[in-house]
Amino acid sequence: MGDTQIVIGSKTFPEGVALGFSTRQGGVSEGIYKSMNPDPRREDLIENVIENCRRLGDVVGFTPEDMVMTDQIHEDTIIKVTEEDRGIGLFKQIETNGDAFITNSKNVALTVFTADCTPILLYDPIRKAIGAVHSGWRGTAIDIVGKTVAQMSLEYGCKPENIYSVIGPCISACCFETQGEVPSAMRELLGDDAECSITRTGDKYHVDLKLINKLLLERAGVNKIEIIKNCTACETDMFWSHRRMGLQRGSLAAVIMLT
Repeated sequence: MGDTQIVIGSKTFPEGVALGFSTRQGGVSEGIYKSMNPDPRREDLIENVIENCRRLGDVVGFTPEDMVMTDQIHEDTIIKVTEEDRGIGLFKQIETNGDAFITNSKNVALTVFTADCTPILLYDPIRKAIGAVHSGWRGTAIDIVGKTVAQMSLEYGCKPENIYSVIGPCISACCFETQGEVPSAMRELLGDDAECSITRTGDKYHVDLKLINKLLLERAGVNKIEIIKNCTACETDMFWSHRRMGLQRGSLAAVIMLT
């Protein structure tokens, strides 16, 4: 695989987890999915998807059998999983849909898929619990990341100040041009605090979803926040982008697992 960058990792997370954000490089898929598509929900050959997951796992530190996936619905359902759920989405049928996972079980690779939406990974090294969040603009507008932090506290006794977070590659403000419904939703959620993430150009707006999710993490009490600056819509040689490619694409995986 040479110098191909398969995964972007964290520079701040302490030991105890395997994690990474996939790129579109280093896989075996062909056609519109070339080359790294780890998402079985796309119309890719399943044997290619499994091999892509294996290659991704070889770099990050999990196996395809460890992975847990779901059908994401742009809502705020948070799924608590255990070791018994390993393989759901790839080898077992999905039974619950949602946009975030939490667990305190080892060797369970929580996996969310994006192609411009914001992936966020969470880790409490004190209580040994993790979370993975898919936060599109609709999920951001209903604060799914803050609700996931609260659910980790409820289920596992996590304290937000102990949680490490990393906001992964997604569409950045430079490319996320919207109509008024998106800034209106952010203002309804955050009030005046949303203004620093919104820029108006004529009758369009540019919205910084990374900054808004950072504000939501801070509001939830999380202060260990890493932001990966890559823009999926700017860097289509490296990332899949729904805005640039529509449905003619694969997906990016954000994965975290307690080791």
